Amino acid sequence: MLLRRVYYALKPHLPWRLRMGMRRVLARRLRRSAADTWPIDPAASKQPEGWPGWPAGKKFAVVLTHDVEGAEGLARCRELAEREHELGFRSSFNFVPEGSYKVDSGLRGWLTQHGFEVGVHDLQHDGHLFNSKGDFDRKAKRINHYLRDWEAKGFRAGFMLRNLDWLHELDIDYDSSTFDTDPFEPQPDSLGTIFPFWIPAAGANDQGEVRGYVELPYTLPQDSTLYVLHQEGSNTIWRDKLEWIASHGGMVLLNVHPDYLHFRGRGPSPQRTVLEHYLDLLRFLQARFPDAYWHALPHQVAAFVRDWRQGMAIRSS
Repeated sequence: MLLRRVYYALKPHLPWRLRMGMRRVLARRLRRSAADTWPIDPAASKQPEGWPGWPAGKKFAVVLTHDVEGAEGLARCRELAEREHELGFRSSFNFVPEGSYKVDSGLRGWLTQHGFEVGVHDLQHDGHLFNSKGDFDRKAKRINHYLRDWEAKGFRAGFMLRNLDWLHELDIDYDSSTFDTDPFEPQPDSLGTIFPFWIPAAGANDQGEVRGYVELPYTLPQDSTLYVLHQEGSNTIWRDKLEWIASHGGMVLLNVHPDYLHFRGRGPSPQRTVLEHYLDLLRFLQARFPDAYWHALPHQVAAFVRDWRQGMAIRSS
């Protein structure tokens, strides 16, 4: 689409308000043209071949993640974690290692001690990670350093840009830079599934185990998409899609940015913040589906999928 190309060509040179205004115009057009596949793509409900179902016979899975983009978001991480903790939930916080802020070991330690997870979010969050293979390989060494230093198992690229083949260079158990459907992202091609997805690498290691990583697509629209881009005034889209995913036994994976917690959208309830919409969704989940879902951290889902794939490999050998 011409407007999309013009927007991304001009984006680096425009102030935030003008950029967002252009994005909203583009988003309105895309929303109309993608009405059959967003926020729900019916084709994404197909189960993977040989799917074993979720642990303990649970009907569906729930995974909560957060990308921390700036200093404001960093300052709100503990507030968000404490509110989730009060409701009995845990989540993953993805930090930018070499971005506009510095995350100290104290916050990371507090999160992991309280049952949360820490992941790596890009390297510099500048949109240039995948510019060339050589550049990516150099940056991958730095990313792997932070993965080891933070004892992190997962990765998510900035702006949901990706090259799934290149990501085999990272020492990760999982990536979460994809989605089941999201026409509003810079790289809008989707995985088209509400289930975790195995990305195989060639060959096997010395123990004969399968090599690769697990892809965890986000399956609920991001908070930035709903409340910053579309200026929604309710969490109806979140609720409706959660119910749809539950009915098909998929994975509810949501990405909420601490940076936008106190952002207020427009519509019937403009007084409500992103945080209030999010906490209301968690309460809705608990009330609507008691004991029906497996609430897991991303690395736990990745371990489950890896074990499943390993079992398939053994049976087929």
